[in-house]
Amino acid sequence: MSLFALIVALLLEQLNPVSSRKYGHGWLSSYAGFFQHHFNAGEYSHGRVAWLLAVLPLLIGVIVVYGWLYHLHPLLAWAFNVLVLYLTLGFRPFAQSFTAIQQALRSNQLKEARELLSQWRGRAMSELNADEIARVTTEQALISALRHLFGVIIWFFLFSLLGLGGAAGALLYRLGLGLRTQKADEFNDEELGEGKYNAYSRKMFYLLEWLPIRLTAATFAIVGNFEDTAYCWRSQAASWPDGETGILLASGAGALGVRLGLPIRQDGALLNRPELGVGNNKADVASMQSTIGLVWRSLVVWLVILFMLSLASLLR
Repeated sequence: MSLFALIVALLLEQLNPVSSRKYGHGWLSSYAGFFQHHFNAGEYSHGRVAWLLAVLPLLIGVIVVYGWLYHLHPLLAWAFNVLVLYLTLGFRPFAQSFTAIQQALRSNQLKEARELLSQWRGRAMSELNADEIARVTTEQALISALRHLFGVIIWFFLFSLLGLGGAAGALLYRLGLGLRTQKADEFNDEELGEGKYNAYSRKMFYLLEWLPIRLTAATFAIVGNFEDTAYCWRSQAASWPDGETGILLASGAGALGVRLGLPIRQDGALLNRPELGVGNNKADVASMQSTIGLVWRSLVVWLVILFMLSLASLLR
């Protein structure tokens, strides 16, 4: 039933994606802002209390609702899982941004591609050339695939296996993502939110993302170039400022057979970033299409694995 709920939610999300700004980042940002406004006194303990108050009531509430609906009828609980998954997946809007940038590059519309990438990342990307746009867009797509697809799926099935209803797991991961204050660009220290209040939310999201990052990277190895993925993961991930994100990006670069990272111009200065990947193949429009293929092949692998797990549980 959990696998079927995931498949239906994925289909719904592809056919009628929920606006990530309105229903994803929008309400999560407002929700996190409420607790920061009322609890942020600059202490680690305040951040811990705020995180627990923000997460535990919703998490317990979803578990209780799922159990109550299951008691009424299993189909009602299944429909509840589909609804929560539909609202928490949110990968389709990011895939649309990726495709729009790819089409702009293919048409040599660099200005449009820069504007689209700036909107996606929330930081000005007006100084990038075509190769740099393709490289940064590929990196952002890999991160979005983890945080808006694979991370949600993994926590959904972890909670399903525990008998708590997958919806609670999906919500927990998305809440952890929304309450985490660190932004995407870890090369700019002023964006890291290193205050004591925010430290607990970053710590909890690190724990929530630890397993999904490694399972996603392992899946990239299965569906991509296994040897290059393993080499890049082992030898290059630690060179990235955020070693956890480095695992994902280094593995993705190895699986795709392209070079990611590398210096780019940002805010009028050269931003030094370590090189990820092997060989001389650079990220371009053609490799961007391969990135989409890598994500979808990885999703198919996960669906097959989850089908086998579901079948094994039925045969016990």
